[in-house]
Amino acid sequence: MRTIALRQALREAMEEEMRIDSSVFLMGEEVAQYNGAYKVSQGMLTEFGPKRIVDTPISELGFAAIGVGAAMNNTKPIIEFMTWNFAELAIDQIVNHAAKIVSMSGGQFSCPIVFRGPNGSAGQLAAQHSQAFENWYANVPGLKVISTINPYDAKGLLKSAIRDADPVVFMESETAYGDLGEVPEETYLIPIGKASIKKEGTDVTIVSYNKMMKVAMDAATELAKENINAEVIDLRTIRPLDWQTIVESVKKTNRLVIVEEQWPFGSISSEITYRTQKEAFDFLDAPIRRICSADANMHYAHNLVAGYLPDVPKTVKLVKEVMYMKK
Repeated sequence: MRTIALRQALREAMEEEMRIDSSVFLMGEEVAQYNGAYKVSQGMLTEFGPKRIVDTPISELGFAAIGVGAAMNNTKPIIEFMTWNFAELAIDQIVNHAAKIVSMSGGQFSCPIVFRGPNGSAGQLAAQHSQAFENWYANVPGLKVISTINPYDAKGLLKSAIRDADPVVFMESETAYGDLGEVPEETYLIPIGKASIKKEGTDVTIVSYNKMMKVAMDAATELAKENINAEVIDLRTIRPLDWQTIVESVKKTNRLVIVEEQWPFGSISSEITYRTQKEAFDFLDAPIRRICSADANMHYAHNLVAGYLPDVPKTVKLVKEVMYMKK
């Protein structure tokens, strides 16, 4: 094992797949000459050249459309968005074309394309640059949605996404590209659609994904100081969702708290709550609870950012409530 940053793990995944498959290429704003806005593609232009590491104009709709067309013609594009906030401009190509072409063509065309980039808040960037979109894309049949920041998970899942025959939405985090983690020396893949139990426990299940996993793990550490043994599950893949891992954990712990960066209405936690009460109602000893971002646009002021996002104290408080403990 070796320790590398998230940006390096993502880069290695793309490089390894491009070396074994000449149909794979990367396209997006500043991915080539500038080495990527977040240096994820650093050095790739030198190795693979301008035909496979392609700089684009500031035109998300345009280069997403080129990618979809290329994917329909026996190539495997990786489309990098500088942020998923800007991908709203390309949502017609992602939702109305990439997601639908297989069914609308009766299987005559496939669309093996990966759309990737940072998602969610990244500090004081205000309302238009701080949105989390997992639930938007997970709502669309035909798309697979991955959301992770752990270097090990990110590398293995990105390699699987590039090899997948279906369009994959791959969501990262701007604030986590420098985060370190252990990654094996040897080549490996992680199957799409399988959650990971990051900490085993017996008293309560905490489910999260992407950078809210830091909140979940830190909350579990704080809860342990009060003899509450939390099990923490990282979804990693949002669609298809690994219901079985969640349900089996709840059958053991009898309590569920979900921590996510989505807005609360129609969120991933809403779907998890419905499915869990349907499949494991008799095992629940307390209502399922969740922490989402505030049901509002995120403002710039530091105190409003802090109030908007889930955090460790809020998570600990909620876990104590489902444990029926005094505050």
